[in-house]
Amino acid sequence: MTDKVLVTGVSGFIGGHLAATLLRRGYAVRGSVRSPSRIGEVHDAMAAAGVGSADLEICRLDLLSDQGWAEAVEGCRYVLHVASPFVLEKPKNPDDLIRPAVEGATRAVTAALDGGAERVVMTSALATMQFARAPKGHLYTEADRTDPDDPRLNAYTVSKIKAERAALERAQRYGAPERLAVVNPGAVIGPLLTDDPGTSITAIQQIMSGALPMIPDLRLPWVDVRDVADVHIAAMSSANAGGRRTIIATDPMSLIDVAQVIRERLPQASHKVPARAMPTWFTWLASAFQPQLRDNRWLIGQNQRFDRTPAETLLGRPLHPIPEAIQETGRSLAERHLI
Repeated sequence: MTDKVLVTGVSGFIGGHLAATLLRRGYAVRGSVRSPSRIGEVHDAMAAAGVGSADLEICRLDLLSDQGWAEAVEGCRYVLHVASPFVLEKPKNPDDLIRPAVEGATRAVTAALDGGAERVVMTSALATMQFARAPKGHLYTEADRTDPDDPRLNAYTVSKIKAERAALERAQRYGAPERLAVVNPGAVIGPLLTDDPGTSITAIQQIMSGALPMIPDLRLPWVDVRDVADVHIAAMSSANAGGRRTIIATDPMSLIDVAQVIRERLPQASHKVPARAMPTWFTWLASAFQPQLRDNRWLIGQNQRFDRTPAETLLGRPLHPIPEAIQETGRSLAERHLI
């Protein structure tokens, strides 16, 4: 009998790659969308990934509603909870992000455990560890925890911290913390399956489109979406993942270096890439007025280190090289006329 996996947020960038990888490996997939208007987009994504949709079914779930969750989990051996609100700028009301993230995580874990799923794998974010106060040169691990009361945090990071906590508390309440695994990716990039570039890819899109007059020295911990998908799938059954948070990210690469990779590997698509790097002092100054820089100002000129060993142990191989992921991302953006 074919194992069935529920993937929430299947119309998103990570969710689409997860569904395609699962189908390619012989799983049946039940994917959730919030709006029926995105069902066609999901099928188009599977076609772009080169997989058939015969073993894919779509259901409707809302992070803020109990309706449909028990039915969505029914018959699923595993649950991959990927759906979560994600925006670059702070909303006027932080609860617009925090409430659906927390309630969605609680509903997903509750439904999975009530429905008998062997494991629920939750997509969180590196930000729940990355912004913990630590000395220079610190190696960030799953033990690091960002303080949700830190005034530097934006609503997105707080939403991820609180959603993680809510999921863990629910699993502990059921006496089954090992049935929950949390995956914490950095900035996720890679080949596009739809014309929706996702949030992390927006930075590369802005570089290639010439939207930035100069390139800030913003250093992000990139990761290939195909690695993210593979780690989720490995975490479904690995004893090493149960009850743990797994970092999946590389040590940061600056946007300045990203631009250089694009110039070298995609010269035909790099004519709009800015030639000038923004000085660090000016980046700090600009961050006072530019919301995206302001929310990430502590990453300006900073080098961090992250423990990728648990992720690579789950994969049984090293992470994909980031220059290759940048090249695939840029090629997709160019081919889809998104720059």
